[in-house]
Amino acid sequence: MKVSGQVVVVTGGAQGIGRALCERFAAEGAKAVIVADIEKRGAEAVAAAIGGNGIACDVSSEAEIIRLVDETESSHGPIGLFCSNAGIARFDPDPANIASASNADWERSWAVNVMAHVYAARALVPRMAARGSGYLLNTVSAAGLLSQIGGAAYATTKHAALGFAECLAIGHRDQGIRVSVLCPQGVDTPMLRSLPSSAPAVDGVLSAEAVADAVIAGLDAEQFLILPHPQVAGYIRRKVEDYDRWLAGMRRLRDRLSS
Repeated sequence: MKVSGQVVVVTGGAQGIGRALCERFAAEGAKAVIVADIEKRGAEAVAAAIGGNGIACDVSSEAEIIRLVDETESSHGPIGLFCSNAGIARFDPDPANIASASNADWERSWAVNVMAHVYAARALVPRMAARGSGYLLNTVSAAGLLSQIGGAAYATTKHAALGFAECLAIGHRDQGIRVSVLCPQGVDTPMLRSLPSSAPAVDGVLSAEAVADAVIAGLDAEQFLILPHPQVAGYIRRKVEDYDRWLAGMRRLRDRLSS
């Protein structure tokens, strides 16, 4: 897909990867860039800087995602690219108990990191299928392919998000709908700076702008997996080739990071 001329929506667009995506899509000549974020002022500030439109949206609410889609298509025309980018990170309060996160943290993680993708697809797939075209880009994380030391709720919900995206890609490609998942490791964002360990920085921290570059290349090639850190592909191969060996390596990494 070429972004030029497309109506694009980015959730979580007020900062971090979302902001960089909005800026890059505008630079690529998108017809309209809709910056959606739970923080309305932040969304409006980014939109003002790029000539887009800012909309407040809590992606954990299906009604708000439906409103976002309806308002966008009413004002700007069919959405060509929907970037379900908003996400949250919740970490294990007790490192000695992987299941120690509260029910509230698990439920919020599930709502934002998984169900937001479901709500977006539920609203858009029938419209895109009727038009015979459309693109869904879901920000997942390398944690959805590998894991996240110290963050069971994050890793688990990101795995689920990846599984849902696979289902979309299998079930709707013949209707003209393309699906990609963005799976970076460490990116210089407020989320990274909130992490309790340096695990995401093992292979270096990328700028959000570098991630946006990878997204443009991935969309152009219509790749399912967009990996700004290319070494993640090697880790996946090692994982599937010898799961027990991979788990042992992750335990060693956990011990090294906690020492």
